[in-house]
Amino acid sequence: MASSETSAAPVMGPVARPGARPGARPGPGGPAASPAAPEPPTASGALAALAAELRALPPSLGPVRLVAVDGHAGSGKTTFAARLAAALGGAPVVHLDDLATHAEPFGWTGRLRGQVLEPLAAGRDAEYEVYDWTLRRFAGTASVPLAPVVLVEGVGAGRRAVRPELARLVWMELDAAAARRRGEQRDGPGLAEFWAGWALAESAHFAADPSRPHAGTLVDGVTGRIAPGTVGEPSTMPLTCDVARK
Repeated sequence: MASSETSAAPVMGPVARPGARPGARPGPGGPAASPAAPEPPTASGALAALAAELRALPPSLGPVRLVAVDGHAGSGKTTFAARLAAALGGAPVVHLDDLATHAEPFGWTGRLRGQVLEPLAAGRDAEYEVYDWTLRRFAGTASVPLAPVVLVEGVGAGRRAVRPELARLVWMELDAAAARRRGEQRDGPGLAEFWAGWALAESAHFAADPSRPHAGTLVDGVTGRIAPGTVGEPSTMPLTCDVARK
């Protein structure tokens, strides 16, 4: 697994983003800059259809259907994962910003496998240590109850080291520059240095280990709408946040 880890590390300050959940990563993690508009019935229907499809997939990790929600930092992964989890009746969500660290922003593969994937594969509940981005150490734990569908959300969730265990890879359609602008607007100037370092690490990661070509479902990072026709097949669609509106 070591060969799949990206070694570049961003310069990250110890200050957590205001409003983040306890221990959450400043910058890349967290909700969008502003609440999403109410979903039209067609969007809600598409989300329900995706949830039903995911539940019907064959298990990919022991008894679990593991689903990754990946995309650039600021592309809406956390928000969409929460909506999808609700549509699935409360599916557990593993946040990769809980497993990453300042020193190893993409060095979480071993922790994910040992603390989450292996217990789930064996048919057991999982529990993992949560990194506190203010204290700069692991503090506390998060539980992952065994469930028919478990979501993993975060930048790099669809990396090659994890893909063999995935039942589906969901990609948030928002280019890196637009996603970064949204994240910087959300976090304010105090985390500008964090974002500059993070952008370098993220770019290096996706250059070496791209997720999007392996995605079976595309989601508009601005509207949260699921792109028609992106069901279960690798994507060949152009990268644009407007793809779902065409």
